[in-house]
Amino acid sequence: MAYDDAGRTAPPETSSGVPAAVLENVFDDPAHGEPGRDRIAVHVFWEFVLLAGLVAMAWLLWREDSDALRGGSLKTLLVDVAALGLLALAAGLSLRAGAVNLAIGPVALAAALHFAEQGDRGMREALLPALAIAAAAGLALALAVVVLHVPGWAASLAGAAGVIVYLERRTAPVTVQGDYDPRGSALYFFVGFAAIAVLGGLFAAMKPVRRLIGRFRPVADPARRRGVAAATVTALALVGSTVLAMLGGVLIAANGDGQVAPGTGLDWTVLAVGTVMLAGTSAYGRRGGIFGTLFAVCLVVVFLAWTVPHGWTVSRWALGGAVLGAGLLVTRLVETFGRPRPAPPGPLGPVRPARDGALSGGWTMTPPPEPADAWPSVLPVRQHDTPVEAWEAPRWDTEPRRWDADDR
Repeated sequence: MAYDDAGRTAPPETSSGVPAAVLENVFDDPAHGEPGRDRIAVHVFWEFVLLAGLVAMAWLLWREDSDALRGGSLKTLLVDVAALGLLALAAGLSLRAGAVNLAIGPVALAAALHFAEQGDRGMREALLPALAIAAAAGLALALAVVVLHVPGWAASLAGAAGVIVYLERRTAPVTVQGDYDPRGSALYFFVGFAAIAVLGGLFAAMKPVRRLIGRFRPVADPARRRGVAAATVTALALVGSTVLAMLGGVLIAANGDGQVAPGTGLDWTVLAVGTVMLAGTSAYGRRGGIFGTLFAVCLVVVFLAWTVPHGWTVSRWALGGAVLGAGLLVTRLVETFGRPRPAPPGPLGPVRPARDGALSGGWTMTPPPEPADAWPSVLPVRQHDTPVEAWEAPRWDTEPRRWDADDR
């Protein structure tokens, strides 16, 4: 057993025992990562499964009611995809940043009620105040998360409670004022959502971007701060998710049946978070796919349209719970098969994982560098060793003979 002082002088980032230049090429997150880079193949496989499910569900809807996929019904369907897609983008953005925003549902419902009451004043007069309030609320949530460094789900749940207090002031459905009809721009809404979802997934698949977005994801002690870059990106993600949720709520109200029923809005949160997790976004943050959000949102909306010809009434709580449960299984799939492969041995040997034997004072227990019986030599080694008789050594002739003094 041996003790060394490496833990006292080396920073935590170098616990793998490999220089930073090597870590940059081996680790997906060189400061706090595990050996190797994230794998994308599991996302490609799962997105093929989602696409197959979407095609099958669209065929079932076409067989039951072909009119649902043409004309005005198709435009309504596309706006529904865009509305739920904005909520899914809000949930996915905060999830990828490692601080899920659970207030997106109440924010969306509050925005829907606001638009229903103020829509007759014009789109500009109705949207600008809602946009300002949503940005301010998102900024307050972001400051609470990054300054106090608390979990995003806890801080956003507290924010959701505050929004629900506002929602509970209404006890009756609110009739949508104004005559704005988003179905006239249904194709633009759908294409816009699809472009943001796909381009965002492609952009986040780049190693430096994925590493930066998921920097807030804990890797050791969850209460340990992750740096200024992580705090900045997470704050922007929370503000952006709140604004996207507000825009989604406006589309929900404008594309509805003319009335907005009050409630808590948490059912929309469950449905949005479950949909984006079903799409392949990890509940732990950072990892996610490219086309998954687009396919998952379309699958959920087409399924809801398929239930209409059957006369079924599907609760958002029931659907959201089912989708969220499936999303948990997908998270396990992504985390199991999306984690990096072990790094191949390099010139310095295989990369070692972070040491587990660090004591509280920074001392580490490391195996001895050599066998215990192989003690290093502390005496000089003679180059030319010639045998010398012990009794003929020069010291016996030069040293005084002490026993002569004793005999006297």
